[in-house]
Amino acid sequence: MPEAARTSDPPFTPRVRLFTERVQVDMGSYYAPDFQEVEAPAIQLTFDYGAGGGASRTEADAEAEARARFVLESLGALELACAEHVEAPPGSAADYLVRLDGDVHARCGFAAYAVPQLRDLGWQVEVDPGYRWQVLDQGVVPWYASLEPDEEADWFSLELGVEHDGQRINLLPTLLDLLRSGPRSLAGLLRKRRCVAIPVGERGFLALPPERLRLLAEVLLELYGEARLHEDRLRVPAACVGALARLERALEEPGRRRGRRRLRWRGATDALARAQAAAATPAPVRPPEGLRAELRPYQREGVAWLQHLTKNGVGGILADDMGLGKTPQTIAHLLLEHNAGGTRDPSLVVVPTSLVGNWRRELRRFAPGLWVTVYHGARRRRSLRLLPGSDVVITTDPVLTRDRELLAAQPFHLVILDEAQAIKNNRSQTHRAVCALEARHRLCLTGTPMENNLGEIWSLFDFVMPGFLGDRQQFGERFAQPIETGGDEPSLRALRRRVAPFILRREKERVARELPAKTEIVRPVEISGRQRELYESIRIAAHAQVRHAIAERGMARSTVAILDALMKLRQVCCDPRLVRMNAARAVTGSAKLELLFDLLPRQLEQGRRVLLFSQFTSMLALIGEELRRRGIRHVTLTGATRDRQARLDEFQHGFADLFLISLKAGGTGLNLTRADTVIHYDPWWNPAAQAQATDRAHRIGQTRPVFVYNLIVAGSVEERMLQLQRRKRTLAQSLLGGSGSFRDLTQTEVDSLFSPLGT
Repeated sequence: MPEAARTSDPPFTPRVRLFTERVQVDMGSYYAPDFQEVEAPAIQLTFDYGAGGGASRTEADAEAEARARFVLESLGALELACAEHVEAPPGSAADYLVRLDGDVHARCGFAAYAVPQLRDLGWQVEVDPGYRWQVLDQGVVPWYASLEPDEEADWFSLELGVEHDGQRINLLPTLLDLLRSGPRSLAGLLRKRRCVAIPVGERGFLALPPERLRLLAEVLLELYGEARLHEDRLRVPAACVGALARLERALEEPGRRRGRRRLRWRGATDALARAQAAAATPAPVRPPEGLRAELRPYQREGVAWLQHLTKNGVGGILADDMGLGKTPQTIAHLLLEHNAGGTRDPSLVVVPTSLVGNWRRELRRFAPGLWVTVYHGARRRRSLRLLPGSDVVITTDPVLTRDRELLAAQPFHLVILDEAQAIKNNRSQTHRAVCALEARHRLCLTGTPMENNLGEIWSLFDFVMPGFLGDRQQFGERFAQPIETGGDEPSLRALRRRVAPFILRREKERVARELPAKTEIVRPVEISGRQRELYESIRIAAHAQVRHAIAERGMARSTVAILDALMKLRQVCCDPRLVRMNAARAVTGSAKLELLFDLLPRQLEQGRRVLLFSQFTSMLALIGEELRRRGIRHVTLTGATRDRQARLDEFQHGFADLFLISLKAGGTGLNLTRADTVIHYDPWWNPAAQAQATDRAHRIGQTRPVFVYNLIVAGSVEERMLQLQRRKRTLAQSLLGGSGSFRDLTQTEVDSLFSPLGT
């Protein structure tokens, strides 16, 4: 409220009348006037002195009137006598104009904000019925939202508007028109405005504060990527109904008492209630009877979350860090479902082939009361008849793909994918096979819900909640492209809000603080002589080939060429003997191999138990030859290893203190807490894959500090790969928690990977 209004009590009552006046405005220049007639918001100001009529007006009265005029001008009125290039018609009652140079939003802003303040000061304000910039009183204009089942299954029809004079006025088309103007236009509309005027039929305007419109736009923009506009209503898929719950917050009034709603919901509010319940905090549950495991507090919370999903009929992704015990949490969930007796259908657990034995042992250990059938192996079809009567069925990704029709014919209560990143490629046979299964509830288990790009998140949700993120093209246009290529923070926040209720991720550092420390160490080594010359010769030729491929086919279609060229450089860094080129045969030395055998014997002499990972099985073979020559006992696990469990037992039981493991074969599903040292001989693009490998040792049950060594060639492609790892880690963290942004690989970054050594 202007300070001048409080200085004294004037002997009069100011009276203001708002009306529409037709004025002449000079649209030309000083040398060439061009008067045009326009309608303008006008103000008449008079002073009511009561019975005396102001006949004996004093100098003090004149000062009080001047103060009143100052109040009016401070609220945005422009004295007509001071309005250059404006002429009112003869006999006009107009004393002031309202922002003649402004747009409809500025003009409505006076009626929305100045008029209430003038009335609070005791002024009499009259608004002519024909005033074109009428603003509805928001205190008596409630919002409504109508949510009705659509004729198409799993879709709803949304209408949003206000109720005025006993009628419902749908404002959704107008609001969507604002959004269609584009994010930049909307940002300009919201910037430095007191209100945004929304036309309400022929009755006037509704003045929305920018912050309220911003919240409203955020919800509608989130829906607009998946919804469809039809006859002034927005058709919303059922999977997106949860976003509508935030409309109430966007439209609530500041200071409004809790429990009183500004937004009135009509129609299918049960769908909204289910969506809100799915996003609510899970209620605690007691461990099931028959569970032979002591669950940690965070694991009990995980089981409660799994039960909460099932209760509300939605799927989810249990994405705890490796080593936090996703398997016992899932077994407790299976046992609770079994004990509830709500279904006679079995639950299916789909696992990598290497984890069949582990799941069978864990189920026998933690839930011996469950009848488990393993559907795997050459004679598996003999057990097909046992499936309907089983409590839990274990099968593998390859078997599911081969026996897709047989397993699709069996209804399941719950389908669980362990190491669910196996379906991150939505075009793979495994993805299609799991999506074809008949199941009431679906669950993914993975410590790495996103390894490379946002499309992997879409693939997981395409299984657990089909349609929840739209189809692949819609998801790309609405989320993936803006976030990955433009670092669009609003889109990132919208996606995070969408998926957060259905992804549970806990990090070891926060929930398992009893774990010993993990120390990451980067050990660079310089290459010289003929190895350096080989690297540089391959780098120059490979860079030229890559630039040619990109120029000819574009970045997206040059991926194979880029990866092939980079692989040759990585092989030179590991050991020139890996490179299948004549020029490489004459190079016998490897600086990194020398570094390894300087580091490794000292670690073993200190009593350390070591896991050594490499992406190249041929590199592991070379290391194995050198170990045998030196008489160092070790065991090896690669994709070609037949008796996998025997190799694990040999290491865990102390037959050897060194375990050579290929990244692909041993990055998941192993519990090797006897190890306390991890060596990554060569870095890989995917930071999640390396983290998984490290977590074979740094997990629940580990009692000793874990040291992780990353061996890299200084200044080479390996060092630059570590920088790319940090970028991919940032993308995952920004979606699953925390902040950050991500961009696709650019031409500049590709050139950086092929930079000369040491630059």
